[in-house]
Formats: sequence, C-alpha cells, structure tokens
Amino acid sequence: MAQQLIGFIGAGNMANSLAGGMIAKGIRPARIWMSDPSKDRLDEVSQLHRVHVTHDNLDVARRVDVLVLAVKPQVMGDACADLREIIAERQPMVISIAAGVTVANLREWLGDAPIVRCMPNTPALVQAGATGLFAAEGVSEEQKTMAGQILSAVGLTFWFEEEKELDAVTAVSGSGPAYFFLLMESLIDAAVAQGLDAATARQMVLQTAWGAAQLAITSEAGPEILRQRVTSPGGTTAAALGVFEEAGFREQVQAAVAAARERSEELAE
Repeated sequence: MAQQLIGFIGAGNMANSLAGGMIAKGIRPARIWMSDPSKDRLDEVSQLHRVHVTHDNLDVARRVDVLVLAVKPQVMGDACADLREIIAERQPMVISIAAGVTVANLREWLGDAPIVRCMPNTPALVQAGATGLFAAEGVSEEQKTMAGQILSAVGLTFWFEEEKELDAVTAVSGSGPAYFFLLMESLIDAAVAQGLDAATARQMVLQTAWGAAQLAITSEAGPEILRQRVTSPGGTTAAALGVFEEAGFREQVQAAVAAARERSEELAE
C-alpha cells in the first residue's frame, strides 16, 4: 500500500481488528488514523495499537487516502453527510463495512467517490474472517488492490462483480458463524443430556469443531469426502447422520440461507 494513510470513522471492534491486522502485517501505526466519539474507546485503541486518534471525523478525512466507514448502519447517513464536502474535494477511496448500506445509499450521502463495499464477518475479530468485496464504478485497479490488502489483514477476501451478490455473501459467511454456533450449542446440550458434565462437553465440542475446520482447510479432499471417511457403514456416525437426513437437514440449511438472503435484500431497499 506504498505510503498511503488509512483512516477509520468509528473505532469499534471491527475497525480495531482491521487496524491490528494491518499492523501485524507490517503497516506502521503512524499511517493509521481513527476517530470515535468515545474517549474510552480511543484511549484503548491508542494504547493497544499506537495509532493516531481523534474525536474529529473531519480531521481524519482531511488527512487520509483511504477512508474506512466503520459506524453502525443506522448512523451511517449522518456520518456521511458531515464528510461529503471533504470527500468531494479530496476523493479518497471509501470502504464501507456496514451491512445493508448499498453503494446507492453511499452515493446519495457522499456524492461521487470511489467506493468499495465490504461484507466481513465476526471471525475477522480474530483474523480468521471471510470478507466479500464489491468495487463500484470509478474504483481503480490500484484502489481495489489497496482495499483487498486492508481486508485481507483479517482473513480471506473474495471479490464479486455484482453488488447483489453481497446478499448471498451476507447469508453464507456474514450470518454463517451463527449457524455453526447453533450447532455447537446444540451438540453441547446433547452431550450433557448423554451424561457428560457441562464443562467437559463444551471443551470437547469446541475442540471437535476447531479440529474439523482445520482438517477441512488443510485437506485436499472436500467436506463430502471427509464426511464419508468418518462414516463407517452401519456404524455410530451413520446412525447419527441418518437422523439428520431424515429430518431434512440439507433442505433446512438451504431454506435458512435463502431466508437470510431475502432479509438482506429487504434491509438494502
């Protein structure tokens, strides 16, 4: 990213994680600016990362080449309205990580600017995220590269040609951690029901989930093959999976993801 300065409007968990990830990958803290109304949050960020902090959004926007909008969707319009004149004058690349805020929304609030819209997920908080990105018209290849480098600091990145594809990204990776958490929660409850103590059940389930994910990530075989390798005909795993299949597990997953995508589309309207 050469020597570009990067600014964050909002210093919440995701902004904090992005800053920490960039610094871990060699970006000097002096190149990062963060603004937030909370003094406690700015003090925490300053002590943790040694970046520049301020309460003044305009001060950040005047300085940086890349401006990351990391505020809640419900206050994005007001935040953008204050930045409109500076962005029109300086034309920094704008990266939005707010769910449900479309490029059309951002253009209405900010005017014409190079905009990249992103959909990260909560594992980004531990540098294990999966982020979908869409570059609006007017974003250069150099700017796309910069946006990818920023978001890849917290995990894998995936570019999409159509903005509407981010609704599917929201339904799969954005909401996806909750699906796995629900399975973990249910498996812990099932383990306790079978006589294991709660603490042991929790540790065993979380380690199994972590191990299965690591195996899937590092193996050349896909999840289907890995599942088959665990499943002996007539064995215990086959008995359990038979219950899932009879209950329509795959169809329920399809319906759940479709419902999440539909809701994402509604929120973007």
